[in-house]
Amino acid sequence: MALSEVSNGVLKELIATMSEGGLAPKTIVNYSQVVKMVVASAVDKDGEQIYSRKWNHDFCELPIVQKEKQYRPTITEPNLNQILAGTKGRYFVMFALLAGAGLRIGEALAVKDTSFSPDCRMLYVRRSIWHGTEQEPKTPSAVREIDVPEPLAALMREWIAGKSGYLFATKNGSPISQRNLHRALHGTGIKVGFHAFRRFRTETLRRARVPGDLERLWLGHTQKTVTDLYASGVQNDREWRREWCERVGLGFNLMGYIGLQKQEELHFAKAA
Repeated sequence: MALSEVSNGVLKELIATMSEGGLAPKTIVNYSQVVKMVVASAVDKDGEQIYSRKWNHDFCELPIVQKEKQYRPTITEPNLNQILAGTKGRYFVMFALLAGAGLRIGEALAVKDTSFSPDCRMLYVRRSIWHGTEQEPKTPSAVREIDVPEPLAALMREWIAGKSGYLFATKNGSPISQRNLHRALHGTGIKVGFHAFRRFRTETLRRARVPGDLERLWLGHTQKTVTDLYASGVQNDREWRREWCERVGLGFNLMGYIGLQKQEELHFAKAA
């Protein structure tokens, strides 16, 4: 459809179609925003919009997003045990890392052997993967250091040994696709998205009453208040961070699996 034809009426029809298709209000709002951005992107030589629109949300029946009613699927410890028991090799390690470090999926796909300290007790988030391409993380706050509990650090030491480049890669060395990860995850019978692991980690930190400054550092969230900015120096106290890291732990049992994943990796390599 020509941009000149994209009106409030057209947007209303699109919103109705998305609503009938069962999309969530937040998803509909996000997709509608794309339409408006594309229309606004057409400008003349003076930078003025060619198809200026005054969008009427009431007329278009754009849904109101109520945060308290948004669907935010998470996983429980039994769910996570089922996932780990149902996966092997790189998929197992990836899901353990997502749940134990609270990474965004793009950040996890971008993890390399150089992303960890020698003992793997520190993870440095410096990059992200979007549609197979490496880029900077989502926000400045996403560039961070994450203290890694010892059981997960032991697993990562085992997994990194002998590897270079992306730790979760295809044969040609490029990052594995989210589609393959989704297939492996849903094959365990747990039908959630990758962000559910991040919510699991957040809940684990909250239950342990981790200080807010430290929680925001590990999760890559921005400071909320001026007071937070004043106290941001405490994040540089690595001894204090390590104490909290080991106190919190992972929120799930990983020790029984350590020592098995290299065997599974070799098995996959022979099968390929």
